[in-house]
Amino acid sequence: MPRNATSPECLTAHPRRGLRLLAAALLFFSLSGCGGPPLQPWHTEMLQEEFTAAKAAEVRTFEGYLRLEERLFAELDKKVIAPTPTGPAHALVRYSRGSAADPRKQPADWNRSFELPSDPPAGGVLLLHGMSDSPYSMRTLGESLHRRGFWVVGLRLPGHGTAPSGLLDVQWEDMAAAVRLGVEHLAAKVGSRPIHLVGYSTGAPLALNFTLDALEGKAAPVPAGLVLVSPAIGLHPAAALAAWKRRLAFVPGLGALAWLAVEREFDPFKYNSFTTNAGEQVHRLTQSVAGRIEARARSHPDRVLPPTLVVKSNADATVSTDAVVDRLLALLEPHRHELLLFDINRCEAKSILLFTDPRALATRVVGDRRLPFTLTLVTNESPQSPAVVARRQEPFSAEVSRTEPLGLAWQPGVISLSHVALPFPPDDILYGQRPPESEDLLFLGQMAIQGERGLLTLPLEWLLRLRHNPFYDYLEARVLAWVANPGAQPAGTSPTAR
Repeated sequence: MPRNATSPECLTAHPRRGLRLLAAALLFFSLSGCGGPPLQPWHTEMLQEEFTAAKAAEVRTFEGYLRLEERLFAELDKKVIAPTPTGPAHALVRYSRGSAADPRKQPADWNRSFELPSDPPAGGVLLLHGMSDSPYSMRTLGESLHRRGFWVVGLRLPGHGTAPSGLLDVQWEDMAAAVRLGVEHLAAKVGSRPIHLVGYSTGAPLALNFTLDALEGKAAPVPAGLVLVSPAIGLHPAAALAAWKRRLAFVPGLGALAWLAVEREFDPFKYNSFTTNAGEQVHRLTQSVAGRIEARARSHPDRVLPPTLVVKSNADATVSTDAVVDRLLALLEPHRHELLLFDINRCEAKSILLFTDPRALATRVVGDRRLPFTLTLVTNESPQSPAVVARRQEPFSAEVSRTEPLGLAWQPGVISLSHVALPFPPDDILYGQRPPESEDLLFLGQMAIQGERGLLTLPLEWLLRLRHNPFYDYLEARVLAWVANPGAQPAGTSPTAR
């Protein structure tokens, strides 16, 4: 297969062509990065009370982390929220006090770290959100795990939950240092009981990074199990150019290159704007983790990682789908790990107007007898039916060993899940299927809107992306079963009411 023309391998193999491509790419970044909407205080104000790896010597406990976090949000109020105008013209500005997008209008401000104690605890669970995200994305899973008796910590990663400017200088090592504090805190609370890490998107390689440290004796304890949801295991090769674009941002007149996207901030629990540095940090983190997993697979092939459940959508525009096989699951020891893959809606996958590659990862893994991990594919029971089933394929087998009807079905007009949809249930009050009963609460979930161009306040692409998981109850049942008994074969796991 020919290599991608912009991949690092191609740049190395053809130096002159590589330099021309690199120069062209940087010129494109320069020209494309100078436009866009003007930067606001939440893009420019740098908050000094944020945790960094350098502060780990003085912030040695999770309690200290929370005290620092309290000062951080007070600084956010003073530098960003207080100067931001209020009133109808700012009704969709997250940083305008009292606006519809104000996080404090929600039942709880899930931008902050949260802790759900249990006495006695069945074990501990650390929840890690994704880049530009917040602990809100993990709250439903966290509450369900807590009801099962687990002591749960939802960690706000450094740079997050405050203002997009927090992603201008955050390093992935800062996040890794915070993860270590979270695990150490859980270990002190649950004693010898098992600790599990659940990572969503960028939270997944952070969970893997800690686990590898623990297996190498650099941290403790070794997690009993891992759950990785929409994991950022690999990115497009072009992500490597983020470092060059960030460096160009220091050139006078090219400051806009510090941003990959500058958007209106109307989501109370997620940044819409995205910095070049954030892309660079995800790339650095995934490269580090992938290299370490490959090295450990060579040195400790019988115990690469604890039992790991990977939960993935077959359609994912954010991270590489193949990487979960090539750089993770295919390298792990057999019979202890599983890929739970949500297929696209085969009942709707009939129009070339809708789909570019309607099979993607599912085609690659279904029927492949070389795979050392279990595959569970959630897919249509037939191409003519919206009802879904879970088909299980054992390691080193090309056959389906079990088909389980789930009593669930695709909603009309929904063609796939998305990278961001998996951890959110249909009744999520912000991203769900229907608006909440209170008209005072902002709703950013499923909408059916048609009309003329130019009328919508929110970006059209934003509205088209599915932000909740119609099969969330099945996902949750599988996660709860995995945490209760990592690596065990599931019995019937048809969803039940939460």
